[in-house]
Amino acid sequence: MTLLRRVAVAVWALVVVYRTITDGFAFNRELLLLYIATGLLAASIGQGRRMLYVIRDWLPFALVLVVYDLSRGAADLIGRPTLWHWQADADRWLFFGVMPTVWLQERLKQPQPPWWEVVISTTYMSFFILPYAIAGVLWLRNRDEWKRFAQLFVGLSFAALIIYALLPAAPPWAAARCTAADIASGPSNPRCMFASARDVPDGGILGAMSTSQPGAHEWVERISTRGWAKLNLDTARALVDQGQASVNLVAAIPSLHAGLSLAIAMFLWHRVSRRWRPLLAAYVLTMAFTLVYAAEHYVVDLLLGWLLALIAMVALNRVSPRGAPTDP
Repeated sequence: MTLLRRVAVAVWALVVVYRTITDGFAFNRELLLLYIATGLLAASIGQGRRMLYVIRDWLPFALVLVVYDLSRGAADLIGRPTLWHWQADADRWLFFGVMPTVWLQERLKQPQPPWWEVVISTTYMSFFILPYAIAGVLWLRNRDEWKRFAQLFVGLSFAALIIYALLPAAPPWAAARCTAADIASGPSNPRCMFASARDVPDGGILGAMSTSQPGAHEWVERISTRGWAKLNLDTARALVDQGQASVNLVAAIPSLHAGLSLAIAMFLWHRVSRRWRPLLAAYVLTMAFTLVYAAEHYVVDLLLGWLLALIAMVALNRVSPRGAPTDP
């Protein structure tokens, strides 16, 4: 069985490498989850019921993905009006009349993506990859630790999804494309969301850029995937952009990107050596900068995402204290 397991793992690795070379990186979360699950199945050959645990244990992650994609429909079914003004007004209040996204793009956005936007794009996409990769490593090393992480991930995700359904909210990039008249009734998918912000009067709800770097566009853009152009990964960028358009576009409050990055840092803080902790803190801060600069989230969205992560972590420690035995 040991030989069979090694052969299976080798075949799995070759298939993943081949598909990565021919089709590109697995930016699709469902495909990534399939890669991880099949790899764990291969690594579990000959280890009794461990293969059954792979299927049972990883179903919650698949369920989170399905429910996330359905959250837009739930919001439409409930019929709550989408928030467009509140978060923009909150950011202006927090920063004494300055809109952080506008301020950052005025001063930092270049005509072509600089090298550091590769970091921006990679950090943004890590949200769709890193949690599952961490879960895979934990599952192989210690299923009790994996269960705690899975509880944190699933609990945080479902809490956010419920909020998205009850409190749909538009992100900054959408606010830059729409005027107050366009969204007077609180729509979730007005036509303006799918147009350019180029000719929107006064920068729409977000506000106009008063200055820009030479040659850069003089309006706020959604640029979370732009850095991949620096690496000639335009195909990957197009696939991600297409995927972004198919999910819930008004799921901005709270920021699950920000909340999950903090939850990962808190979960791993005492499980890694001290020399890795600055990297965890840097990840949380880089994610926050990425989301605001790239017009994916308002600062208030981040604060609410961090608050939700803290609540989820406290709840996890009460329900399943570290070191307590868990069911198989």
